[in-house]
Amino acid sequence: VPCPAYLKVLITMKAGLRFIIIFLLVTLLGGTAVGLSDIGKVCLFSAISGVITQDGKPVANARLVRTANRSGKKDETTTDAEGYFSFPAMYERTITKYLPQEFSVGQLITVEYLNKNYELWSGVKGKPEENAESRGKPLVVQCDLNNEKKLKEVNSSPIISKCTWEAEPDPVKKYKHYFEPDS
Repeated sequence: VPCPAYLKVLITMKAGLRFIIIFLLVTLLGGTAVGLSDIGKVCLFSAISGVITQDGKPVANARLVRTANRSGKKDETTTDAEGYFSFPAMYERTITKYLPQEFSVGQLITVEYLNKNYELWSGVKGKPEENAESRGKPLVVQCDLNNEKKLKEVNSSPIISKCTWEAEPDPVKKYKHYFEPDS
């Protein structure tokens, strides 16, 4: 008895689905030296610690809120008597890590101190590895609430912050020749 056309299509689709599942399992499990707990894991915001001051004096008991807009994840902490704070790395599991698309996560840290709000850090993380914001080094910052916010681009990721940290910024890109008329 000949097989109807719709059954042939169904059988082909099942075989294709089986291939995709096997491919993903081999890619996710076989090609890496990481454990099962690291599958699809991306760093939304690296671990960050530092000291917050205002006019050079430690800011004690300030409330910090950190947000990663890719997933809406939030966490918060409070500075100690010396103005010290720390956040652990913030991760997410996602299959999109293995898709051909650009990684991009909006980052924000705000500070509430003496009934005033300050934007301490606002940026876009463009690489899924931890410490991309500081070229692989631990992210340790020094922030003064009265500092002007400054732009620092690290690993093609723009960060506007009242903080300073040890990371060589990207070289300044020159686009002037794109906008000048040809001679």
